[in-house]
Amino acid sequence: MDPQKVSIRDFTGRQLSALLHSLGITDNTVKSVGLLADALGPGGLRPVSTSPAWPSDVADDHTPVEFSTAFAAGESPTLRTIVEPTATRPSRAANTSAALAALDRMKRHGGLDTRRFDAVKSLFLPEHPERDFAFWYSLVFRRDEAPAVKVYFNPEVRGEDAAEELVREGLERTGFAAGFPVLRNHAVSRPGLDKYSFFALDLVEQQRARVKVYISHHAADVTDVTRAANAARGVDVDRVPDFCLLTGGSTGTFDKRPLISSYTFLDGDADAPSGYSLYVPIRDYVADDEEARRRVLAIMAKYDMDPTQFDSALRTIARRPLDEGVGLIAHVSLRMGRPRPGITVYLSSEAYDVASPRSVSLAG
Repeated sequence: MDPQKVSIRDFTGRQLSALLHSLGITDNTVKSVGLLADALGPGGLRPVSTSPAWPSDVADDHTPVEFSTAFAAGESPTLRTIVEPTATRPSRAANTSAALAALDRMKRHGGLDTRRFDAVKSLFLPEHPERDFAFWYSLVFRRDEAPAVKVYFNPEVRGEDAAEELVREGLERTGFAAGFPVLRNHAVSRPGLDKYSFFALDLVEQQRARVKVYISHHAADVTDVTRAANAARGVDVDRVPDFCLLTGGSTGTFDKRPLISSYTFLDGDADAPSGYSLYVPIRDYVADDEEARRRVLAIMAKYDMDPTQFDSALRTIARRPLDEGVGLIAHVSLRMGRPRPGITVYLSSEAYDVASPRSVSLAG
């Protein structure tokens, strides 16, 4: 095939297939790649050789796909993708229509439960969205399981001032109204600096489905995110300082991209979430991806995780020496509590561009 004609759908589909094989998730490869194609929508047919038609915030270079590898001691790894569907002629309204059409296609394959999606879509999908990002998909791939689908909504889709009410109402409509005050009290305590980033839910049956709220902490330090972690029930918040130090190089103020908290509500979580994750945007706090890799290996060693499969996935997606760019390893998250504690590493496609390395590390 002419490299000038390779579409973003085919480019990222090949990356997905290779990553699945590198992690030993091989029983649904064709279906998995087809699911990614469905989720991308018609905008996925645009050639990679042309500049992006839509400034997707999924990745720094506006690739509408990002991969992540999730690890836990004693378990097989999980591969996830975040996908922004786009239209042939993208706009806020056209992309929303493309995303809804993608959902219809994925539903035809079976296995999706959209009852909670239907309960909140009138909140998060207004006729005239005020932000470019309306909703994204996450596709989840595990060994010996059918692929799963998750949806991300934008709490600021009706404007920043409406975000808190949308999150509160979203939790009420999905059965977790009593959990909102604990988030408000622990995680949104600094006006203008703690902001609602995502409202997410799994499209699976209710007993297994998660509802998740993400909050960005701008100019935050370890004290701020430790307080935020305390909102979740049964979480070992003493892990937070070490994780910040090992991944971000500091326990001081993170003044580049924000730290992010996410809260997981599962069936039976009456008045507080039972899962918490902290995301460090490692790409902003290292000189290059070789340094980022070393930090990931350090955190995996701390939690007694075998790094072999992480390195396999990284080698699979890297198309350049790690010290010749920064951002291939974008985020690292620490997952605590239910349902699957562990470490997740986010990997950029770099379909369009590679960010130059920095001359020195920005932290530590």
